[in-house]
Amino acid sequence: MITLKGEHIYLRALEPEDLEFIYVIENDESVWELSSTQTPYSKFLIKQYLENAHKDIYEVKQLRLVICNYDDQTIGLIDLFDFDFKNSRAGVGILVKDVNNRNRGIGKEALQLLISYSKEHLNLHQLYCNISETNENSLKLFKSQEFTIIGLKKDWNLVKGSYKNEYLLQRILK
Repeated sequence: MITLKGEHIYLRALEPEDLEFIYVIENDESVWELSSTQTPYSKFLIKQYLENAHKDIYEVKQLRLVICNYDDQTIGLIDLFDFDFKNSRAGVGILVKDVNNRNRGIGKEALQLLISYSKEHLNLHQLYCNISETNENSLKLFKSQEFTIIGLKKDWNLVKGSYKNEYLLQRILK
């Protein structure tokens, strides 16, 4: 298992013990907008997902890592998705579960670790993310890590009966 260590947090692979944590996140309607989720997930499906989490990013086209502090508390998740080996790119998603842990540098450190991993181990050329126009904290986070807004998708996501615009951000890795 590769562990990516930062000053205050580390990233690790998914473990079977993460079932309850992921179950709570995947069934939290307040964050469904972030992941375009529309239905709840059963523990059975999440358990199956965890059983296949060992599969290689080249096979499943995604990598989900757990964000932990050095007290081994699980804080959040950070993902690479839509992994495209041919074009050396992937999408990035991040969620710090507890609102009290947000805006404390945890997401920034996790994103820095993932960027470094993407360059050094996956040889990616670029990363991208999709962020709601109203999600100021995520926009600030990704911009602080040299992601640039390259487009605005108008009326992209239907959320609670109204359409929201979504930014597409990109970072070319050097």
